[in-house]
Amino acid sequence: MSVMSNNRFLRRAKAGVIVQKLAAKAVHERKLISEGDRVLIAVSGGKDSSVLAWALAGLKRALGITYDLEGLHISSDFCACCKKSVLASRLEEWGIPFTDLPVSIIGRLKEGRSMNCYWCSTQRRTELIRYALEHGFNKIALGHHMDDIIETFFMNMTHKGTLSAMPMYLAYRKYPLCLIRPLGYLEERQIIACADELGILKAACTCPYGVNSRRRDIRDRIAGFTDNSGPVKRRILAALSSGAKDLLAEHSLQEGSGGETD
Repeated sequence: MSVMSNNRFLRRAKAGVIVQKLAAKAVHERKLISEGDRVLIAVSGGKDSSVLAWALAGLKRALGITYDLEGLHISSDFCACCKKSVLASRLEEWGIPFTDLPVSIIGRLKEGRSMNCYWCSTQRRTELIRYALEHGFNKIALGHHMDDIIETFFMNMTHKGTLSAMPMYLAYRKYPLCLIRPLGYLEERQIIACADELGILKAACTCPYGVNSRRRDIRDRIAGFTDNSGPVKRRILAALSSGAKDLLAEHSLQEGSGGETD
């Protein structure tokens, strides 16, 4: 598909069709899912992970790949806003088994430390890995999208002095596990439109801590110099895959700063 026809498709197609087409493109081009994979989806109850679960469930026939899906929700001790019954019934409707795992995240904080997004992300990631290993999963699917990836790249560059991003495929060295991000070709606004179209948005929960200040600042700066242009963002994403190092396919344990977003 040419750039012009691709832009025309993104303008005219329904939100759900756009999500499934671009998720399938990511899975195919990045080889995110293979025959026989067991994929654990990190479902927070938010729009991103909910749309991810819907897309992966609906793409099985289109991709021509046989794979298993399960949704794992980490119930923290500080967020009571998630409508877990709604989330469970939603996943059941899509044919995805659902597990709710209570985890005391605030309770693990050392004395004198304050709650932050990075700490929460680290603790949830640890539990995801432990559950996946104990239950025979070889892939963990996360709901990060194009805006998350671009923001993380600029955060790492300006705050850490490194050229690194959230890879769409990340293989752990210590474990027989990979992290995948099938929504990496999608803008957040496209996911919001899909969630609204599917009736997900009105039942999605949000973290009471919100987006951390550094990420919010970078988000505003990116919006300033891109004018929130989809084609410009896609060119930035393409640039992260060009050159000697493909930052979106990096096989490394080093994740971007800023933690999870959903």
